[in-house]
Amino acid sequence: MKRALLPLTIPHLTERTDDVWRLIGDGALAAAREVLRKIEGQLKALSDESMENSVTSDDPVVYERLDDIARITLRRSPVNALSLEMIRAVVAAFRRAADDDGARVVVLASAIAKRFSAGLDLDILLGRSGAEIREFLQALYIDLYDAQYGLGKPSIAAVGGAARGGGMTMAVSCDVVLAAESATFGYPEIDVGVIPAIHYAHLPRIVGRHRAFELLFTGRVFSAMEARDLGVVNRVIADAELEAEVAKLAAQFTGKSAAVLRMGRAAFMRQIDLDYRRSIASAVDDFCNVATSDEAQEGLRAFVEKRTPKW
Repeated sequence: MKRALLPLTIPHLTERTDDVWRLIGDGALAAAREVLRKIEGQLKALSDESMENSVTSDDPVVYERLDDIARITLRRSPVNALSLEMIRAVVAAFRRAADDDGARVVVLASAIAKRFSAGLDLDILLGRSGAEIREFLQALYIDLYDAQYGLGKPSIAAVGGAARGGGMTMAVSCDVVLAAESATFGYPEIDVGVIPAIHYAHLPRIVGRHRAFELLFTGRVFSAMEARDLGVVNRVIADAELEAEVAKLAAQFTGKSAAVLRMGRAAFMRQIDLDYRRSIASAVDDFCNVATSDEAQEGLRAFVEKRTPKW
């Protein structure tokens, strides 16, 4: 797959024209170089604004399209903890993919070694008001769901490391989840005095009531193989082969009719939705009620201070 690039060749043009301008004179050469520098600056500004794969070193989330595959990459060091800015960037990237007619499949992955996402940044919860927490959950629970619901093309989560809490939310929001052998999963919220409320809505439907309860209320970590056996992920793949398998699956999707996939996916989403949207709204209320309690705030402080909570 070829990466789309915008060739900026003005510096090269400047060098090639030096000999010509020397025949005219140093003054003309200096003036010409100044003009060329201005043109270069204008082109660079335009490319920064409109280039499809514009990236800065501070971007916690990167969107790029390689041929007909859109890739959303999480890269907030050290563990892809979800801030409000980051989850809004993820939602914006999915919406961008929906509007990108050249994108036929969307892949969600991480650039952080051995980490998909550690879940919520504790700054979102510690000492925050219910209104502030609700703003984050609006983005993570409702806006992300809406963006995936209306995506119009298949989405694949490539989980190459640890996925916890909110990281699980992002992964399972996708249509297909492929996991590396070394990937691990878990819902550790209960250990710090909060609840993974959105997973109450869908995990029992995937793994059954009793197995869901155990995972959600022990907070234990489970392997990629167990996640596959439970139905949380589709397949487990050798670490070194994960990217190749993601590309192979994406190619299967891109070989189908884009129009039929769009209409079929919309019909599929309507059938599985049922009252799920209403369940998400309830999950926001449930999470906020727990996260602002004294017990939850003590649990969060204890985690930050690396001590046992005093409940």
